[in-house]
Amino acid sequence: MASEKPVAFTPGELAQRLSASAQKLITAEQVTEIAETGNLLSGDGTVDLVRYLAFLNGMFSNDAE
Repeated sequence: MASEKPVAFTPGELAQRLSASAQKLITAEQVTEIAETGNLLSGDGTVDLVRYLAFLNGMFSNDAE
């Protein structure tokens, strides 16, 4: 049985999910830029949702200080 990561998405898939959740347009390019900044892109080009959200949380937490 292959190990699957149900929280790993391509930048396009993640952008679609985030856009639906936020009810505003988030592009694959935006997701990719943030993922590259945080070194979050895996070898297969996917982004782990949990790591992505943790990175965003850290970005906004640091801005508030």
